[in-house]
Amino acid sequence: MKNAWRTEELRKKLIFTFFILLVFRIGSVIPVPFINIERLGDVFRSYSEGLFGFIDIMSGGAFSKATLFAMSITPYINSSIIMNLLCIGIPALEKISKDGEEGRKKIASWTRYVTVGLALIQGLAYYLTLNSQALIINPGWWTMVVVIMSFTAGSALIMWLGEQITENGIGNGISIILFAGIISRGPAMVLAGVENITSGTLSIPGLLAIVLLALLIVAFVVFISNAERRLPVQYAKRVVGRKMYGGQSSYIPLKVNMTGVLPIIFASSIVSIPITIATFVPSLMDSAFWGPFFRALGYTSPIYAILYFLLIIGFSYFYASMQFNPIEMANNVKKNGGFIPGLRPGKPTSDFITKIMNKIVLIGALSLGLIAAIPIIMSGAFHLGNIALGGTSILIVVGVALETVKQMEATMLMRHYKGFLE
Repeated sequence: MKNAWRTEELRKKLIFTFFILLVFRIGSVIPVPFINIERLGDVFRSYSEGLFGFIDIMSGGAFSKATLFAMSITPYINSSIIMNLLCIGIPALEKISKDGEEGRKKIASWTRYVTVGLALIQGLAYYLTLNSQALIINPGWWTMVVVIMSFTAGSALIMWLGEQITENGIGNGISIILFAGIISRGPAMVLAGVENITSGTLSIPGLLAIVLLALLIVAFVVFISNAERRLPVQYAKRVVGRKMYGGQSSYIPLKVNMTGVLPIIFASSIVSIPITIATFVPSLMDSAFWGPFFRALGYTSPIYAILYFLLIIGFSYFYASMQFNPIEMANNVKKNGGFIPGLRPGKPTSDFITKIMNKIVLIGALSLGLIAAIPIIMSGAFHLGNIALGGTSILIVVGVALETVKQMEATMLMRHYKGFLE
């Protein structure tokens, strides 16, 4: 940070990023009109262990307070995922996405439109939920329009803020905003820990064990995020005129955690659906069949942890297969005159890459499942309830921090490498 601050270009980017994050945090505490804020906190506690709790984490607590940025960046993330999947599944969209800068601009523009549409849908669902709990002041058509449009405008504004960070600040804007939202919950989590100690729910040794375990998880996430399998590639020598080209050795880096945090986000969204349904329809908990069913799928239950773990593994394989094409990788190596030692170019190479990728995805998926399951185990052992979906939060925070530091280091090496190396 000291060397980065000395570099004028980075200093301007850091100041700009800080200013945008300040605007984001201010918008996260401005309440939307026509909502009874005094009763909202009490009512929302009953929703904290479902899908709403997950959205609240991503918004940095703005969702539970019904503020301008209550929808946070989740509509844009969902829109990006939908467009990526459509670009893979629809040949026409895939062709546009590969059509250079113009194609990327078109896809980005359509992503923004889909984001606004998703924000409208989520805003409507949130308004209906608030209205069902009698939290809307003077309910009516005009009130509904104002509330929904406020939520939608907040999502559009936060999407624009993220793009400004990407263009003029440091790091990926969307990731930085997610990072800031999760980090902003730190003081509240500290206060909750103090209250648990004061009330006798949590002992001092238990708190120290949680802190130590959190540090170990961070170290493990850093290790998994940086781990990669390098496939050696040898390029054949060729003579062009009087010069000889090729002959050097290289490698194809395959990251162990090639899917990032997306499998956890998908899995947590699906596995939270039963809890959310039970929250919306409390009468089901009194049913002879549905009551035990929903309790068995509670956040701290073993069945929930097992189902969550299996879904993470399944989504890891699904997303890796959609994102990486071993046949295309093998063809690119062949076109550049390269080969993996001991294997013939073409199908043998693609089969070998597929075999290696399946093993790597399994290791990465098991690591993600372990990181996501540990907070659930801790919740049941220490009776802490939903501790902010800790696995997802840690993965996002550590991943964004690593990528931002790498970008800062790359800029310093290009602009002022001597001072950085010293």
